[in-house]
Amino acid sequence: MIEIGIVGKPNVGKSTLFSALTSLEVPIANYPFTTIDANIGIGYVRTKCVCREFNVTDNPRNSICIDGNRFIPVKIIDTAGLVPDAWKGRGLGNRFLNKISMSDIIIHVIDLSGSTDIEGRPIRPGEHDPLEDIIFLKKELIMWIFKILERNWDSVRKSIEYKRLSIEESIANILSGLKITVNQVKEALTKTGLDTRNINPKDKDNMMFFLEKLLEFSKPIILAGNKIDYQASEKNLEYLNSEGYKIIPISALSELVLNKLSNQGIIKYLPGDKDFEVVNIEKLNDKQRRALKMIHEKIFRRFGGTGVQDLINYSIFDVLNMIVVYPVRDPIKLSDKNGNILPDAYLIKSGTRLKEFAYLVHTELGDKLLYGINVRKGLRIGSDYVLRNNDVVSFVTVS
Repeated sequence: MIEIGIVGKPNVGKSTLFSALTSLEVPIANYPFTTIDANIGIGYVRTKCVCREFNVTDNPRNSICIDGNRFIPVKIIDTAGLVPDAWKGRGLGNRFLNKISMSDIIIHVIDLSGSTDIEGRPIRPGEHDPLEDIIFLKKELIMWIFKILERNWDSVRKSIEYKRLSIEESIANILSGLKITVNQVKEALTKTGLDTRNINPKDKDNMMFFLEKLLEFSKPIILAGNKIDYQASEKNLEYLNSEGYKIIPISALSELVLNKLSNQGIIKYLPGDKDFEVVNIEKLNDKQRRALKMIHEKIFRRFGGTGVQDLINYSIFDVLNMIVVYPVRDPIKLSDKNGNILPDAYLIKSGTRLKEFAYLVHTELGDKLLYGINVRKGLRIGSDYVLRNNDVVSFVTVS
């Protein structure tokens, strides 16, 4: 399952975002993520389900379908508030860094209103420059990786000298616990244009340049500008965009309020909707009425939504370049062996071939695959067929 790490300094809304992302109250059967601790939960990518196209009522197992929208689970990891010099162990730095080590992508929550200083202490809105937070977080991550390599550089050197490994392979071996691959190391080295002989902790400038690129390829950072209901936030949003940063504006608190009221049956709202509808007005108290009015006027009218679902979808589909594919056993009934219609929706990397996907579904499928069927077109496809978004495929195997 894809893992998303949420990071940021204290008091920027990380925990609120985590709660908003994981508050969709729906059951999913037969899915292996029940051992979730207080800082790890399940959020969802939202995409149009193919059930409406095929005019069927589906029975999802590994995901959820609500009103023709398929919600596919991803793991959300909340971390301790980050302060400068966390890589040295300051604050809960070691805990933070360990938490995100296996993340596929990092969401950096920024206080777009500038109402918290670099340590996360409350100040008046507009007094803090959020650009400082962007710069310091990247530095923390780069220094963290740098220190890991510095401590283990003797092992890198010995792998090259005695095991005849390349420097890319040797670095990847040291950083494998961070889900950093050989290909990512190679890509980073190519982008820097550095001679591999200049990659050494003693040459700190070149090493830091290399690690900055490696971070881009291995742990992409998405910038979420929270607290967009503040007046100072719009000015800061324009400012950061002008500095070349892509900021996803969000209101984590608004999303959390809407999800809670939806779960209580007071409003009709799905994460990612561009509006909400009050369906049980008599259950609303005065505080909730004022909150909904504020959300409608300051969030939906100005931004077209809370931005929280857009944040997750952008992270998965645009940055990680994932697509959705539906495997079925029966290409006519669109079902599995138990009769469940369109039971599973998989998030896979764009460019994945049919045989690679078969192995992702089950090792035996990959071993025995003969060919596949493109259910939408009713055509036979080879094992090297490159899957496309919303493909529905059936595997034909050796008996």
